[in-house]
Amino acid sequence: MARSGKSGIVHFDTHIVCWLYEGRTELLTPAAMRAIETGLLQVSPVVQLELAYLHEIGRINRSGNFVLEALAKDIGLSVADVSFAQMVKVAETLSWTRDPFDRMIVAHAGIADALLVSKDVLIRKHCTSVVW
Repeated sequence: MARSGKSGIVHFDTHIVCWLYEGRTELLTPAAMRAIETGLLQVSPVVQLELAYLHEIGRINRSGNFVLEALAKDIGLSVADVSFAQMVKVAETLSWTRDPFDRMIVAHAGIADALLVSKDVLIRKHCTSVVW
């Protein structure tokens, strides 16, 4: 995947991380690809935790650490840092979902003033800074 300079911060929802790791970029929209090709690529540590759960239940074959380390080498993805207390405070206000991972991923992207790449319909319905 060609990288063409950095624009803003771009966070990924967990399913996007899985698709990128699997090389399934055909599942991404042109707008999502543009964000990936030009942004500073990060994920919330909550994505790392969700990947661990997915690995534990057999939904993905590799650990979250393995996936994120591979994407760090391949596309420069990093795990962003944020105060957990700050993330939870914002996540508490996101009453449109019962999914704790989605709440914290969206909260972290908002705190970071980042675009969030996600196909999730509910996230896209309630968040203005989502790219799909």
